[in-house]
Amino acid sequence: MIRIRAAAKDDGPRLVELHGLVHGLHAQQRPDVFVAEPQQMRLEAFFDDAFDDASAHVLVAELSSGSSLAGYAMARVVEREGSPQVQSHSAVMLQQLAVDPDASRGGVGTALLEAVREIGREAGCRRLITTYGASTHQPGLSMRHPGWCR
Repeated sequence: MIRIRAAAKDDGPRLVELHGLVHGLHAQQRPDVFVAEPQQMRLEAFFDDAFDDASAHVLVAELSSGSSLAGYAMARVVEREGSPQVQSHSAVMLQQLAVDPDASRGGVGTALLEAVREIGREAGCRRLITTYGASTHQPGLSMRHPGWCR
């Protein structure tokens, strides 16, 4: 059983740890962009700022086994300005998603993604925005999963 809840400040150290798993992939693929080893203190401050930001939604996944957090997602509802071609609209932007390798292939990422989509639906969003690149393309990650597009 996977339980999704809003992250709390005391989850910070585990969020930093989970973030490090994904950040390592980014740094490996794009050392020209990503710092090899981010400063722990700055990462903790990054999550503290997200907790204080009303537009940020930090969610965590807990397994019924009572082990540490199995994953997290960070998303924001953003207002997109209209242009001559596109109407203004709101969208939910998935900024970060990380799952502990020990919990992979167990539905944690899917549950977090569905929770992000629900945040968007509740805010009246019609779109989910995310990024996908070489550093996030790992075996087992499929952007064709039905949760990514609807």
